Amino acid sequence: MKLASLKGGLTGARDGRLVVVSDDLAWCADAAHIAPTLQAALDDWGRAGPALASLAVDLQHEVIPMMRFHERDAASPLPRAYQWADGSAYVNHVELVRRARGAELPESFWSDPLMYQGGSDAFLAPRDPIPLADPAWGCDLEGEVAVIVDDVPQGASRDQALAAIRLVCLVNDVSLRNLIPAELAKGFGFFQSKPASTLSPVAVTPDTLGAAWQDGKLHWPLLITVNGRPFGKADAGVDMTFDFGTLVAHAAKTRSLGAGTVIGSGTVSNRDADGGPGKPIAEGGLGYSCIAEIRMIETIRDGQPATPFLQPGDRVRIEMKDGQGHSLFGAIEQEVVTA
Repeated sequence: MKLASLKGGLTGARDGRLVVVSDDLAWCADAAHIAPTLQAALDDWGRAGPALASLAVDLQHEVIPMMRFHERDAASPLPRAYQWADGSAYVNHVELVRRARGAELPESFWSDPLMYQGGSDAFLAPRDPIPLADPAWGCDLEGEVAVIVDDVPQGASRDQALAAIRLVCLVNDVSLRNLIPAELAKGFGFFQSKPASTLSPVAVTPDTLGAAWQDGKLHWPLLITVNGRPFGKADAGVDMTFDFGTLVAHAAKTRSLGAGTVIGSGTVSNRDADGGPGKPIAEGGLGYSCIAEIRMIETIRDGQPATPFLQPGDRVRIEMKDGQGHSLFGAIEQEVVTA
């Protein structure tokens, strides 16, 4: 089952209007008679989930009123969420960040996930521009996978956490890289360096992903282009040190998670076939899911970075396709604009 939130809606523009979307992302059906918004459906998933699944079957058989689905009309599936917590499940990415500044990777990073609390009061729509007030802030994309959960009790086990995952989507976790060092130096985490993120047009139930969803990991390449040129195709299921069950359980160690909590994977990152840092696509590698990573590689290799961060006018596209080339979640496609 695939779900989306169209902009606007009976409850106001902020939370969108819930629709069920066909598997090929071509058609959708209004779901307001089941739940007006995705958050409302998640709050009552025991009733709403089966009803939405039945509506999705009817849509596939074309036996109900339906309308064309246009990704440009979609808000993020959750235009605003009660909680957004982003992990760093790909330790290869963390290791490269630290190597570039000459820091050792603590051994605990391989067993204890990193996670920060992001801002979720407003996710950008998947076609919304990325506002940038100052290019000197170092605007970067971060291609990620995320899950949306049902209620998760405090102290939930990994298996309980996995069972609570209701939906999977993609994320562009926008980062302002040049603001991060000063914030981290304060010892109090990210804030100004993490502006609004963006979710993919469609969120998908794990069962719809078939064999690609295994043990809390999604095994398809994350396809990223910058200004129309291939930038990354790292496999989200490879080199993922912490699966989503582990990440959700980590978030719930000392607190309960409310239905609609979004948990991110962190930047998808693969090692090269020889075990070393990844290579650009132009050099036969899998590329990168953020600009910071290629800048790290350049720093390690050449002593200084050469690839610039995003500037006004730059365009980013993030998408994932199945083995037949069909888009699974729709595409995040954004242009950086002067705020």
